[in-house]
Amino acid sequence: MQLAAQPATLPMTPQRDTSNDKTNDGKWRNQEANVTYERLNSTQRHGMDTAIHAFHRRLFVQPWYRDQGNPGSPALNLLFTPENRVGPTLGYHIFDVYRHNADSVKYYNTTRPYSVFSYQAAGRQENIASIFHTQNIKPNWNIAADYRKISSPGYYQIQRNNHDNFALTSNYRSLNKHYTVYGALVYNKEQHDENGGVLDRSLLDSPGYNNRRILGTAYQNTAYSSTRSTVSNTLRDVAVRLQHSYTWGRTDTIYDENDTAAYTYTLTPRFSITHVATLGSEKHSYKDLAPDSMRYITLFQRTFPNKGTGYYSAGADSVYTMQNWVYADNKVIFNGFAGKVGNQLAFSAGAGIRYDQFISDPVAKLIVDSPYYRIGYDRRSNASTYIEGQIRKEAATKGAWEYGASGKLFATGPYAGNFALNAIIGKKLGTDAGSFVAGAGQQLGSGPYSYTDYQNVYAYRQFQFSPESITSAYASVDLRKLRMAGGIKAYIISNFIYMAETELPAQYSAAFTLPQAWIRKVFRVGSFFLDNELVFQTKDDNTPVNVPGFMGRHQLSFEKSLFRNAIKIATGVQVRYNNAYMPAGYNAQFNRFFYQNYDTVSNMPELAVFFNFRIKRFRAFIMGDNLQQLFATNAIIYTGTPVLNRTNGDITSIPVYAMPNTMMRFGFSWAMVN
Repeated sequence: MQLAAQPATLPMTPQRDTSNDKTNDGKWRNQEANVTYERLNSTQRHGMDTAIHAFHRRLFVQPWYRDQGNPGSPALNLLFTPENRVGPTLGYHIFDVYRHNADSVKYYNTTRPYSVFSYQAAGRQENIASIFHTQNIKPNWNIAADYRKISSPGYYQIQRNNHDNFALTSNYRSLNKHYTVYGALVYNKEQHDENGGVLDRSLLDSPGYNNRRILGTAYQNTAYSSTRSTVSNTLRDVAVRLQHSYTWGRTDTIYDENDTAAYTYTLTPRFSITHVATLGSEKHSYKDLAPDSMRYITLFQRTFPNKGTGYYSAGADSVYTMQNWVYADNKVIFNGFAGKVGNQLAFSAGAGIRYDQFISDPVAKLIVDSPYYRIGYDRRSNASTYIEGQIRKEAATKGAWEYGASGKLFATGPYAGNFALNAIIGKKLGTDAGSFVAGAGQQLGSGPYSYTDYQNVYAYRQFQFSPESITSAYASVDLRKLRMAGGIKAYIISNFIYMAETELPAQYSAAFTLPQAWIRKVFRVGSFFLDNELVFQTKDDNTPVNVPGFMGRHQLSFEKSLFRNAIKIATGVQVRYNNAYMPAGYNAQFNRFFYQNYDTVSNMPELAVFFNFRIKRFRAFIMGDNLQQLFATNAIIYTGTPVLNRTNGDITSIPVYAMPNTMMRFGFSWAMVN
């Protein structure tokens, strides 16, 4: 059941390849395969997207995310979205757009082995490659694997990204449909080199600095390397999730009219028991191999023997911080069903127990009965119990209503009292007419471990926070016949936990509201499409949130099938913009965006031209991106940590993260059926 709105965009309907089926060789074929996927705890099945209308758009930043200018870098959603902080969490989220999540992976079913290879390339050796494969071992047993590699050195100095993301899923349903298993294994590694931002923003518009690699950055150290930074952040996580259920109900046998030996089962479920087990780990590490003491003045006072010369002696002239979260979650859920198959009301209730361990390493530990310290680690373990329940009815047919509610409450342990409540109601508006959905949510959560504890061998900083309260309500409508969608959403937040302008964790105790509205409308005249998206959001001046009040994206394209439908093309121009606002700052030490209120930027709209095409199962695009950089002032994306004067500690400059140069982008996706 979907318990959260998806407000930002109205997806184009996936287009089916209608070209003639031909065999290219003895193995790979262009025959149509019936490939669908589902999410956990939902009966809705979805098809693969083969549309080319928006195929050129940059991955990971759709529709309103903003990275630091190169794929894989820290990214923030400019359409304000609070973090989920119910229960135990480590608290690092700026790489979430790149990660696979064990709770939200897709489970496939296919009539033929199906593979997709995708690749994108752009200037400065930017490469994104992925390979996906799924096949049914038996008609009732599927396995799928998805791997992606992101490698992007970036246009500016020492901002390399090197990511690996992998997901393996399998789902099985017994022939009599009583027993089901969903299993997932995910692994993510995000490695980001920090450059601290460009020191002198005035040089961004100088013709002599069109090569961005010669611009000075805050963390550059040529004695160490000209391509790798001495400062880096790495996040690794791995999780295994197993969900299996046994269902009781009435089973019927349906025989094939043409073959009496062939038959299938149908099941009308009435009661089931579900067991879910999850085991995982997240590890975040920060390294500064040639530290400058002025970077850490708000955290600790330390003079390093290195003095920026580039050499590295472990424990003597480096700053290393590692935080590791290991967790195990085990729960049992009892489910009931009422009504006919395909239009059932499902309700469930269950309880779980989990174990969480947080580790900081290395830290300075006092030797008992002495004034001396030794290097060690800090480990904190706790157990929690929780209860949860849900009721849901999905809209399986046109014109049907859907509704549902869910709740989770931590009953014992250090997170006792944390809870999340959600409710939703919606309706499918007739045949291909669209849908309507509305909902509300309330959550109360404790501060993440990375906000409350900061430790290394030089410092120990603790922060105490009251539970954060987030209330939300939303409504949206999708009118497909009119090619239009829109909606509203509002947050009421109190005890907001964030990174303050001091670049330290803080809490804003006053309650504040943040309303949002969005609309999308696609106009069509013959083969011409004008796709318009607008977002509005507003906040009080004192609210510690950096978001623009107005954003827009428009795409004018010519789309047509040519040569008797052998090729489908979409070509045109796209523009994206937002109003002047104070962008967020980025702090490398905490690997997190912070609230800054001293720098306002006003950027020219981002301009791109593109040519997309599809031939059978092959899609490709070529794109001229950031064309506004040819004639406009270089756009500022985020600010950095202010650089301090060594003599008096005054701020001497505020580094910035800026848009890359005009570039050509190329990409393709090739689907193969065995």
